[in-house]
This record gives sequence, C-alpha cells and structure tokens, in this order.
Amino acid sequence: MTSDYAIELLRGVLIIAAKTAGPMLLVALAVGLLVGILQAATQVNEASISFVSKLLAMSFAFVAIGGWTVRQLIEFTAQTIGSIANVVQ
Repeated sequence: MTSDYAIELLRGVLIIAAKTAGPMLLVALAVGLLVGILQAATQVNEASISFVSKLLAMSFAFVAIGGWTVRQLIEFTAQTIGSIANVVQ
C-alpha cells in the first residue's frame, strides 16, 4: 500500500462520512435553532421539548433519505472491498 493510496482511502472515508451524516446534522441544527428561538421567545425552557423535536425531525429525515444513505455506504464499501488487491501489492 502506497501512501498515496492510503491518503485517497482516508479522503474517501471523510467524504462518505460527510455525505451520509451531513443531512441529518443539518436537520438537527435547523430544528434545534428553531426550537431554541421559540423557547427564548416564549420563555419556556424545557429540555425535553428540544430533544423530542430533534428526535422526530431526524427520524423523518432518516425515513426520507435513508435509502440514499444506505446506497452510498454500500457503494463505498463495495469499492473499498474491490480494491483490496491494490492494498496487498
């Protein structure tokens, strides 16, 4: 395994991690921000409201993009397993 191949593999791992986790994190960020603003406006500081709303939003987001996420992970895994011959040399 050359250092160039190792760097390319690490780059691929970071990209696939960002592509699969990014949408879920953005949903959690947006919902958390919205709930935080509403709680500040109404002065209702209950932690469970924020937690439950993020949990529900992320669940809906996973249902919406879960298939795409799994396909991306399977494609990357197949590509990585297929390149094992390059690692051995």
